[in-house]
Amino acid sequence: MPRKMVSLSEFQKIGVGLVGFGLFFIFFGVLLYFDSVLLAFGNLLFLSGLAIIIGLRRTFSFFFQKEKLKGTSFFLGGILIVLLRWPLLGMLLETYGFITLFRNFFPVVFGFLGVWGNIPLLSKVSGALGLDFMQSRGALVLQGTGGRPQ
Repeated sequence: MPRKMVSLSEFQKIGVGLVGFGLFFIFFGVLLYFDSVLLAFGNLLFLSGLAIIIGLRRTFSFFFQKEKLKGTSFFLGGILIVLLRWPLLGMLLETYGFITLFRNFFPVVFGFLGVWGNIPLLSKVSGALGLDFMQSRGALVLQGTGGRPQ
């Protein structure tokens, strides 16, 4: 059965680009020994892209739900600490806040990883890295473990 493609407006495509560039700058900010300017720029791009993709109202309602206030405070506090040029502490706070905020999305992401086995180049790369994406359960299994998830 064919799956339905998600259609994005031009405005949302710009948001996806901003999120991508934000993650790119955050990644290189970490690689360059926690460069605070790159990390701050990446954080701003990521948040603005997220707001453009899902809209300002839904962004605020997501971040300021009662059960997510702890994660939001750590995430936004970490961004503030990075902007104040304490990048290592800020990134640690952001990481904890990110994991707390997006905890419900991780099963979806790991389920998507199960699809990687169907993509020719990625299946070869994952095989070279010793990863096996089981398609029946969508679980990540290391080769040589007898098929038991780690």
